[in-house]
Amino acid sequence: MKTIRLTAAQAMMRYLANQLNEDGLPYIAGVWAIFGHGNVAGIGEALYGVRDQLPTYRGQNEQSMAHAAIAYAKQLGRRRAMAVTSSIGPGALNMVTAAALAHVNRLPVLFIPGDVFANRGPDPVLQQIEDFGDGTVSVNDCFKPVSRYFDRIMRPEHLLTALPRAMRTLTDPADCGPVTLAFCQDVQAEAYDYPESFFDKKTWRFRRPEPDVFEFEAAVDALKAAKNPVIVAGGGVHFSGATETLRAFVEKHKIPVVETQAGKSALAWDHAYNFGPVGVTGCESANIVSEKADLVLGIGTRFQDFTTGSWALFKNPERKILALNVQAYDSAKHDAIPLVADAKVGLEKLSAALGDHAFASPDAGLKASWFAKADAVTAAPVDANTLPTDMQVIGAVQRASRDNTVVMCAAGTMPGELHQLWKAKLPLSYHMEYGFSCMGYEIAGGLGIKMAEPDRDVIVMVGDGSYMMMNSELATAVGMGVKLTLVITDNRGYGCINRLQMGTGGAEFNNLYAHSNVSPIGIDFAAHAASMGAKSTKVSSVAELETALDAARDATETSVIVIDTDPYPTPDAGGTWWDVAVPEVSDRPEVNTARATYEAALKERS
Repeated sequence: MKTIRLTAAQAMMRYLANQLNEDGLPYIAGVWAIFGHGNVAGIGEALYGVRDQLPTYRGQNEQSMAHAAIAYAKQLGRRRAMAVTSSIGPGALNMVTAAALAHVNRLPVLFIPGDVFANRGPDPVLQQIEDFGDGTVSVNDCFKPVSRYFDRIMRPEHLLTALPRAMRTLTDPADCGPVTLAFCQDVQAEAYDYPESFFDKKTWRFRRPEPDVFEFEAAVDALKAAKNPVIVAGGGVHFSGATETLRAFVEKHKIPVVETQAGKSALAWDHAYNFGPVGVTGCESANIVSEKADLVLGIGTRFQDFTTGSWALFKNPERKILALNVQAYDSAKHDAIPLVADAKVGLEKLSAALGDHAFASPDAGLKASWFAKADAVTAAPVDANTLPTDMQVIGAVQRASRDNTVVMCAAGTMPGELHQLWKAKLPLSYHMEYGFSCMGYEIAGGLGIKMAEPDRDVIVMVGDGSYMMMNSELATAVGMGVKLTLVITDNRGYGCINRLQMGTGGAEFNNLYAHSNVSPIGIDFAAHAASMGAKSTKVSSVAELETALDAARDATETSVIVIDTDPYPTPDAGGTWWDVAVPEVSDRPEVNTARATYEAALKERS
């Protein structure tokens, strides 16, 4: 057996550079890195040696550069991914939030945090957390509950088993999620005679599991017995590449489709059988057909509480859940009829088994009625002197967008209103991180999207709260020449949670600056963005916003547009109940009234 002598870090990077996807491209498209004493000598030297095959990108914050890596993978339907490395201690812990985001959203990312010395010679090393009762613990153990696969590299030869396991997890459609390889810093620099064959190019193919015979028969029987089925399209439709298969299925069998946040854009917004967004942030047309459905066919969805209205939405007493999902865990939720299979394969087989069986077409008037209401709230305001609503800002961005535009967001007011109101034309033209709804994902995520699909027009919708929480990768985008358009809506605080606080009877407290111990500080977001190299402007009306968006679309550099908005209005139509527990005891009559309403809703659900 021929061998080659490499350090463990060199071996890791050489191996990763030779792992290919089905298109013959490197599956790991690059490594985001912030170096510290725990990774600069070993991993830093190794990355320099493969810089032409495995690019290294420098971020500003460990969490945000991980967000960029995750968004990259999501936008490419999990067909490629990135790695992220940090030093030990705070650098590693900064990535734990991003790992949780990837875990919730079933997205691949490889975390390579530096770790303590395996030989324990300098113990305790700088930034080491000492567990008084367990000498094997380091901060990287925090990754364990938010990783699909975790390993600690304490000997150079550990890579021979750890790296193939990592790649299997990253490319497995069911187990896909974050992988953490905690890399002891002394081991990174240790040499070992690795088999040359370990570095042969390898292609990882994304399997498409076919359904079990008995599960499939039960699923077909359930569909044939249904009278008013509805399809809930989740993110798995995109990951499976099943958007065209879904379109053909619903056109043949005449079943209405409603979309989750992750599933939005699975069908074009104006497709006759796309009844729009479902659930708490959904629209009337989608929720009405969902309430009446006697069979809910979930495709690639986790059935999150926002999708199900905390399981109060599907009101038909005869209703059954049929869950087509590649992950058995998701397919068995809430006593569903499980159909564990790839979404594309599952739909093709279901369609063949149904033959010409078709259902009564749903009432098209429901959809027309909803979009009339949506168009009214997104229209430009009549009075240009009043603060615009977020709905009106969305309307302006919609009018300025093109078919290839990707609109993206993650937290605050915008996710709910974009889900309700945005008209997505093409698959993956709507990118929402709402599994973890992580404030600060937006700008870094926009960077990852644009790196994944440079020809797409990427518009990042971000509130002032999320911008304040994490904005540093704006400088990275500018420095890399990656063009983004940011629309910052400034409602002077956390407007979304302020409305929720009021809706549950609470007093306005600690969300808007005006109701906190921080006085309104009048942050000049345009000046801040300009200081990081972006072309930025503040506009005072929706008309000015549309003009600025037109200019940004034709610009070659990153543009930032800031607009003040009213923190209170939200769409009156659409949506459904969401279980947010209201205090049983309060001195405030508003809370007591809200509690009575809450208890009545609980009884209706049960």
